[in-house]
Amino acid sequence: MISFLKFVLVCGLLFLSIPATFSQGIKGKITDDQGNALAFASVYIRNLGDGVPSNEEGDFEIKLEKGIYDVLIQYLGYKSVIETVVVSDEWVTFNVQLEPQIYTLSQVEVKAGQEDPALTIMRKAITKAKYHRRQLDSYSMMVYLKGTGQLTDAPFFLKKTLEKEGLKLNEAYTSESVSKITFSQPDKVEEEVISIRTNGDNQSTSPAPYIQTSFYQDKINEIVSPLSRMAFQYYKFRYEGSFFDQDVLVSKIRVTPRSKGEQVFEGHIYIIEDLWAIHSLDLETSYLGFQIEAKQQYAPVAENVWMPFTHTYRFGGKFFGFEGEFNYLASTNDYEITLNPDLIQTPDIIDEKVEEVPESKTNLPRELSTLEQLTTEEPKTRKEYRKLINAYEKELLEEKQEEAVVTERYYKVDSMAKKRDLSYWDSIRPIPLTDSEIQGYQRDDSLATVEAAKMSEVDSVAKKARRKYRPLDFLNGASYSFGKGKSLGFDQNWTKFSFNTVEGWKVGMKLFYRKFSNQAQTDSTERFSRSFNIEPELRYGFASKRFYGKTNFRWSTTEAISGKTWGVEGGRFIEQFNGGEPINEQVNALYSLLFRQNYMKLYEQDFAKIYWYHRVNYGLTYRMNFTLAERRSLQNNSDLSWYNKPERSYTSNQPDNVEAGQEAFANHHIAKLNLSLEWRPGIRYGISNGRKYPITNRSPLIKATYNKAIPSFFQSDEAADFDQVELGIEHDFKFGVSGKFDFNITAGTFLNQDRVYFQDFAHFGGNRTIFSNFGPASNFRFMDYYRYSTSSTYLTGIFHYQFRKFLLTQLPMLRFSGLRENIFLNYLKTENSPHYVELGYSLDNLFRIFRVEFGAGFENGKYLRGGARFGVATFIQIQ
Repeated sequence: MISFLKFVLVCGLLFLSIPATFSQGIKGKITDDQGNALAFASVYIRNLGDGVPSNEEGDFEIKLEKGIYDVLIQYLGYKSVIETVVVSDEWVTFNVQLEPQIYTLSQVEVKAGQEDPALTIMRKAITKAKYHRRQLDSYSMMVYLKGTGQLTDAPFFLKKTLEKEGLKLNEAYTSESVSKITFSQPDKVEEEVISIRTNGDNQSTSPAPYIQTSFYQDKINEIVSPLSRMAFQYYKFRYEGSFFDQDVLVSKIRVTPRSKGEQVFEGHIYIIEDLWAIHSLDLETSYLGFQIEAKQQYAPVAENVWMPFTHTYRFGGKFFGFEGEFNYLASTNDYEITLNPDLIQTPDIIDEKVEEVPESKTNLPRELSTLEQLTTEEPKTRKEYRKLINAYEKELLEEKQEEAVVTERYYKVDSMAKKRDLSYWDSIRPIPLTDSEIQGYQRDDSLATVEAAKMSEVDSVAKKARRKYRPLDFLNGASYSFGKGKSLGFDQNWTKFSFNTVEGWKVGMKLFYRKFSNQAQTDSTERFSRSFNIEPELRYGFASKRFYGKTNFRWSTTEAISGKTWGVEGGRFIEQFNGGEPINEQVNALYSLLFRQNYMKLYEQDFAKIYWYHRVNYGLTYRMNFTLAERRSLQNNSDLSWYNKPERSYTSNQPDNVEAGQEAFANHHIAKLNLSLEWRPGIRYGISNGRKYPITNRSPLIKATYNKAIPSFFQSDEAADFDQVELGIEHDFKFGVSGKFDFNITAGTFLNQDRVYFQDFAHFGGNRTIFSNFGPASNFRFMDYYRYSTSSTYLTGIFHYQFRKFLLTQLPMLRFSGLRENIFLNYLKTENSPHYVELGYSLDNLFRIFRVEFGAGFENGKYLRGGARFGVATFIQIQ
């Protein structure tokens, strides 16, 4: 749910405010002509360039020094009101009643047979969008953000449980924060959190991650903006009139999706004539079936510069019986701006599609630089201006970016941020709390007092430091610290209890010892870390009466964007023939016990391995390892199953394969060298608090692997002897709003195949269960796990395409629910196998979190098998 709340904030810039702390000012209530409160109306002090919004009940108050002020009251759809107010020693009550806005069509000539004037307005606004993004070289502001949410319904069987946990229906839970935000071109944001207050658990309310997501961008969290370069492909625009506000002419434009559904907006956007900037907007959209409403009111902060002043967002919907509503309010003040000196000049834009290009207009000399052409007063057509602003932005980024860094974020919290008392908040809060918000704070402050009385802060810290063993720690995982970076503990071990036909019932356990150090590098925000890990793992099979164990010793160092890992691992252990472990232990146990189908095939080995891993940077990584092993085949030792029909029996532990003879499963020795390389060309970086991180969405992953078995290590005719090379590429492309194409292509061959045992065949990700794999282009859906494994040449391709609108999603109701339709095509060919093809169709985001696939596999065009597969929605990332 948290990620959904974050998405709501991403819909626009979240700017917040801090007013001065005086004992007088202006307060009042804003209503419509019927006396109904207008929530989140803008109260703007024109001669200060500052202001506040009203709260949900229409109330506002703004603290001011003594003086005379021009107060502008704005609300979307209503006439603005400007009044002069004198502030002396006391609060001035200023109640305002707004009348509905009257729009006139006389400002823009509309003739029969001509195109709607909205099209010209929007074409010019879209042309100037990038200009408005680059108009300021830097700016800073104080930021206030308030979010209030309440759970309005829950499943009946959980209501009492929720109340016991302190969460009651229809009660407000509120978070507030005050920050100072500074932005610098091309995309650097610094935030200092001055104060945070909440009556929930979230203590990290911050607008900075969303502050540069503006409607002047092409997309807002994958939703197409009405000012996007692609806007005319997704929207229809209709002119609904104009009005004057603050000496500018504003046009009201109706925004209607050409195809309703997710990831497009609907509503109104208001555009300032000649400047072609946003005056305000009132839009709505949906995300995974949740309805989202966004409103923004802009105000002038300098000549020809309009910035968002108030923002309101509403987020609501149902999810598995839970229903809630969340409202966010943001406002700004204390703007300090630095204009971009390159873009002071704002030329007239000619819409060459409907307007005549003056005969006197001359083409600019080619010898002029891009900047010189851009800053001339000569009127420019949309095509000319768009070409120049794009070239200017490209040059700007090339000058200011280093090592492909495209974004920077810096965040720090004042040491007093969470310690401000009620008097502080009452003095700086620009928006009066509603009655329900006040009651929420009183409720949670009382609960906090009770909890504090139960346990002092010192006692709480001491209790955490003295964490002792709990009965289920060995299953759930736990870590016990010994100070100085040393810790000992259990991995999560409940998944290591299962059943297979080789071991019967099987138990396992993995433990760890870790020593870790982390140091800041001199004159840098980067950190240098070292770690040493010992990880023993044990398992025992009750039917095989065999005990296995292995231990991994690993050393690692990590710097800014590079890292190195090396280690030694060895022991006697049991493994799947396919080292990629195509079937999960618990899934195999389920199929064995319930259906008498044993898909997991195992062998044992005594082995020792040394390995080296080096991440040169996030775009280049190489790995090396060398393994010595003695491998042995295993037989089934258990016939246990709850499925007792005579027509089905367990299969041999020796996999069925089209080319492997009995000799491929013989006991043998191997000395194996593995070299692999991963490369992401064109990778970009972001910086968070001085530390780099990769941005990989535009970089394909190219992988190359070389395996060599060296028989001279053993004086034996049973030693493996082969050379294998493999090359692969993975990537995804996005098309339009929701279209996405994922692919994964791999090709390889055995240059030498004198003695290749089955463990070293090229294996492919098969699946014979009803459970779908994670990821849209990861593995095959219906293929046998080992039937086509090969020691020859092979080629595989896995392709997956997601539609925004296909069959069922032609219905707007299903598109609004977040449903996605996909098709997939998978292909495999080896020298000794037939052409294997899978075709299928899937529904993704079903009930928001599930995926169901239908398809079939074919050998040389003949139907082999098919069915349904069930999994988790692909937007959910599971590691």
